[in-house]
Amino acid sequence: MSINFAILGILSCQSVTGYDLKKIIQESPFMHWSGNNNQIYKALLQLHDEGFVTNVVQHQESSPSKKIYTITAEGMAELTKWIVSAPEPPEFKRTFLIQLAWGDVLSTDQLNALLMSYENELRLQILLHEEKKRRGTLSPERTAREAYIWNEIHDHVISTYNYECSWVQKLRRELCPLTEEETKMQVQVIEKNEAKYIQYASAETPIRSEQDALDLIAACFENDAYLIMLHAEALSDDFLKLSTGLAGQVLQKLVNYRIKTAAVITDELRIKGRFKELLAESNKRNDFRVFGSIVEAEDWLLGG
Repeated sequence: MSINFAILGILSCQSVTGYDLKKIIQESPFMHWSGNNNQIYKALLQLHDEGFVTNVVQHQESSPSKKIYTITAEGMAELTKWIVSAPEPPEFKRTFLIQLAWGDVLSTDQLNALLMSYENELRLQILLHEEKKRRGTLSPERTAREAYIWNEIHDHVISTYNYECSWVQKLRRELCPLTEEETKMQVQVIEKNEAKYIQYASAETPIRSEQDALDLIAACFENDAYLIMLHAEALSDDFLKLSTGLAGQVLQKLVNYRIKTAAVITDELRIKGRFKELLAESNKRNDFRVFGSIVEAEDWLLGG
């Protein structure tokens, strides 16, 4: 299927800019394109040349002009013609299945780690799509039937991830029976000033892997809190050694899921070497910063 029809479908609901199209496609639970600018503007140019869309330039006083695209009658006819055509066979592509197919070369612990990692990615996708459904991303509701169709699409995507997650859990039980159950990450939800954040201060289970970052993100989605305060006790030595790459991996995961994170490190002796350089750069951004006190960290997290 061409991205052109996805664009025509979106434009059949509303007139939007190319930038808005990119955001809608990226947020969609079922439009599988990357939605990069080249792909979208190339498609819009083709649709315009074929007479399926028109555009007008809207000038703005304090911002750059923007081009707004609208579907034409010919575009609606082309979209309808495609919708009534025979559906394509369903695609079934899972890179994980190729990894798993040769999983017998792994030890029990290695196999368990692979299954755990995939399971956590699935849990994050479930939480992410449930949030998208709650926000009603795009989801046109021009008629009761259309609202029902979009709601069912969201439920179908979520149920697919749920089934996959249950299947992976079954694999873990049957293939890794000797592996001890992992210690569940214990987080604390702090509510203050009509806002809340996740606090993690466990010295028993410090952040030692990218998997721990996924567990933190899952805790954020589960508690509907997208702010994290990390205490020094929860930062392993590997995290503080930039050469391990752990800090970069963890922080990138948090940024990818738009989690704002503050770390509280009162012992300045722990901040040294290249990690100190990383913090100097991070403190210029608005997604991760380090503070010397809980009060300062909380004030920044909550926007005080």
